[in-house]
Amino acid sequence: MNSTNVSFCFNTIRPLLLNAHYVYVSHPLLPFFHHHNAIDSFNSFCLNNHMLLRFSSIPAFMTSTTQQPSFPMGSSTPLSSKERKKARRELPENVLKHKLDMCCKQNDLREALHLYDDARVKGIPLSQHHYNALLYLCSSSLASTSTSASTFSSSSGATLKVDLHNAGQTKVGSLGLERGFEIFKQMGIDKVAPNESTFTSLARLAASKEDPKLAFDLVGQMKSSGIPPKLRSYEPALFGFCKKGDADKAYEVDAHMIESGVVAEEPELSALLKVSVDAQRDDKVYEMLHRLRASVRQVSEVTAGIVEDWFKSEIADKVGVQNWDVGKVKEGVLKGGGGWHGQGWLGSGRWRVVRTQMDERSVCCSCGEKLVCIDIDPRETENFSSALATLACEREVKADFVQFQEWLHQHGPFDAVVDGANVGLVNQQKFSFFQLRSVVKQLQDLSPSKKLPLVVLHRSRVYGGPAQHPNNKKLLESWRKSGALYATPCGSNDDWYWLYAAVRSKCLLVTNDEMRDHLFQLLGNGFFPRWKEKHQESEEGSWHIPTVSGDDIERPRQWVCATRARAESKAQLSDLFASG
Repeated sequence: MNSTNVSFCFNTIRPLLLNAHYVYVSHPLLPFFHHHNAIDSFNSFCLNNHMLLRFSSIPAFMTSTTQQPSFPMGSSTPLSSKERKKARRELPENVLKHKLDMCCKQNDLREALHLYDDARVKGIPLSQHHYNALLYLCSSSLASTSTSASTFSSSSGATLKVDLHNAGQTKVGSLGLERGFEIFKQMGIDKVAPNESTFTSLARLAASKEDPKLAFDLVGQMKSSGIPPKLRSYEPALFGFCKKGDADKAYEVDAHMIESGVVAEEPELSALLKVSVDAQRDDKVYEMLHRLRASVRQVSEVTAGIVEDWFKSEIADKVGVQNWDVGKVKEGVLKGGGGWHGQGWLGSGRWRVVRTQMDERSVCCSCGEKLVCIDIDPRETENFSSALATLACEREVKADFVQFQEWLHQHGPFDAVVDGANVGLVNQQKFSFFQLRSVVKQLQDLSPSKKLPLVVLHRSRVYGGPAQHPNNKKLLESWRKSGALYATPCGSNDDWYWLYAAVRSKCLLVTNDEMRDHLFQLLGNGFFPRWKEKHQESEEGSWHIPTVSGDDIERPRQWVCATRARAESKAQLSDLFASG
């Protein structure tokens, strides 16, 4: 088509456009408008007349006149930025996006499907966001249906299932399942690329059909498409296989997660533990208990109940060796940093399972066994140190924290680090340098090298208040000259500094800070909680597992204590340690 024909066609249709706010161009006419003269002229015409040019599959030049511009048509005044934004918001596809987002907030699947069907009729183009919103609603309607009933017990002991929603809720769930796969099929026809959210919603739909195999296949499709799966992507398949009692397939999903670098959390490990208990797979039970030990600070009541069920089972009584290699057990404890050996079930016979607590000396109030201090794997320590430094540089003035890192490299490592502000205020109305000095002196005496510990204090405590007293000035100056005092800068949070110094030096940390505030929550549930507390497998085969129940002075932490007859094991270990 030459430029003369283009101009003729454009001038012919121009009068038809002056009453339009949105202009849609159908696909058969795309070659016409892709001619450089035509597209430039037509786009300029639309902008000058306050219209937006859209390419669509609906009939050519179908216009929406639902809202007329508030200024005279035909004006040559360009649209302002605010007017352009308003015009974009009012595009049919953006109006649809807003309405679908509202449906998601209100969990209104029926209205969302009505909007979808209406959009298909009108030829409104749907994006990945539109399809994902619809698939999310389809999958979430099934989830709400599955939780729409509660179980109650009658006085006679019978179990009653009471429906909490009307019958329409079940119909909505069925509708979501029916339309969900249909919508995904249309997404493919429209050549809209799926993402992780798309596949996760589909996996949830598959799980609602009690088809965990399909849910797992979808994860495979996701990975082969170059989309990294998330933990939530695996959950429908994993929980589905666990619910069916298919332990081998559940382990297959678990292996796929590990291969993809996806770390299971307590709900997933708890499900794997239960399916292992039910399948009487003692080796897998042992593995899952250790994975819980490595990643969960305290187990939930649900997980604690599964653990207790295992130790009370007949199969648990039968597993374990009576005459084990005590040397290997000791070596395993040393390698693991204390608190576990990894050599399998030790001992034999019935387990004694109770809920108990630890006294102030970390001695079990039930079996009398003393828990041990646990070291952390060196690689974990290094990773935690790097993550801590990265976060500190983000939260603090980067130059200040980098300067501290350089100072620590020059003066460290230390045998101990003291949270000066915390120690100086323990059981005191005012900051006590006398108390802080006493702690520092004791730590120096305990140190093999007799080196002063590092005292971290905020600058205001080093140069103001009680620090101005001559004796305190002299004390601080002596610590400074010895390279044992670091004053954190104004506006900083000294917690970052003493924690980083302790982890970097791999040394003793003296603080009364329970480390529960938001700063430490930023560090996640990996290394840091395990540094404070984790459950233990003793050298004699017993287990102590902390639960979420209790964590204060009035209600001490509750532990699951599982022990069995161990006279022989005590004798074996006593002989070994005596000879060592």
